[in-house]
Amino acid sequence: MSDDATSPFIPGPRAMVKGAESGPLAGLTFAVKDLYDVAGHVTSYGHPEWARTHGVAAGTSPIVTTLLEAGATLAGKTKTVELAYGLTGENVWHGTPTNPKAPDRFPGGSSCGSAAAVAAGLVDFAMGSDTGGSVRIPASYCGVFGIRPSWGAITLAGTCALGPSFDTPGWFAADARTLLLVGEQLLPFEPGGPDCLPAGPLLKPEEVWINCDPAVARAMLPALEATQRVMGTAMRMELAPEGLHTLYENFRCMQAEEAWATLGGWVTRTQPQFGPGVGERFEGARTMPAEKAAAGRVFRRRFQHRMRSLLQGGAVLAYPTSPVPAPRLMADQAEQNAVREQTMGATAISGLGGLAEVSIPAAVVNGAPVGFSLVAAAGRDRMLMRLAVKVAEELGL
Repeated sequence: MSDDATSPFIPGPRAMVKGAESGPLAGLTFAVKDLYDVAGHVTSYGHPEWARTHGVAAGTSPIVTTLLEAGATLAGKTKTVELAYGLTGENVWHGTPTNPKAPDRFPGGSSCGSAAAVAAGLVDFAMGSDTGGSVRIPASYCGVFGIRPSWGAITLAGTCALGPSFDTPGWFAADARTLLLVGEQLLPFEPGGPDCLPAGPLLKPEEVWINCDPAVARAMLPALEATQRVMGTAMRMELAPEGLHTLYENFRCMQAEEAWATLGGWVTRTQPQFGPGVGERFEGARTMPAEKAAAGRVFRRRFQHRMRSLLQGGAVLAYPTSPVPAPRLMADQAEQNAVREQTMGATAISGLGGLAEVSIPAAVVNGAPVGFSLVAAAGRDRMLMRLAVKVAEELGL
């Protein structure tokens, strides 16, 4: 297998741009998922047909421009799942990046290349995107820090869309302070000083913990204890009495309708071939009954009201980022689908709520990393990352 096939970077010449000589990110290098436009380079969105039908980008994403102006140097574009519609990180066209922390397992998708590049130490941080878990899950699988910011907090101009009412940017770093430093360049101002932390209480949603493999739940206890040393004893509570599967199902139906509205015209015109699972998801999106997506939107409004009431005063949720470690590379499609459903019941919490979520590389289970998530109300992103710094220090990370 060629180096290109297992590299986190897309095949071909690198999109490399020197950053400003000075600035808060001077001296740092970064990579961007191949759905961010960089002027003079093709955005292939993980598929050669997308590259062929879209050509060279005329401009650069404002996110990338901001990072360059802050002094960071762009080292290249990273692989993504085809049209960002998947959670394992597999790409039959560009190759599946090696998971540096667990080479016999998937790196997680769809921001697979960005997570793998940080985990391998090839860049200091990397931009991904998150619709249904595509930053949080690769962060967990590859053993790095990752953030899905509040929905709408950062512009997605100059990027490819999948499910616009869920899509957010997101980024990875090997340490919590770098994660925060990047966020300070991209996120809007928040009230409170630079040492301000969430007021609490710390909440432990029992159904998310029960959804996990028991070995993962046990491995997360030191991270929970570290967070309690910062915030106080966690309160057990029921977050979703209707069940995590209901969250997943409502998310799935809405995302599918949006994915087809966003990309269905191109899929219909181009008739591209897709790798395992992706074509089936687009066919499901094409045939999604409108009433199911409409019911999902009603559910989301109610869920968002519930989350505002629960978190707006400064509460933080704490639970495992992914319920199981990354699937092994030999896992068949049925096993991958089962992991996807089990995982997205938990990732749908922030997706439906529009919430900020940070994943901390907290433990290793069966030789593979697993992450620990902290979740705060929309608009508390900087505060949440400062909390992650404190928890990471408690864990000795």
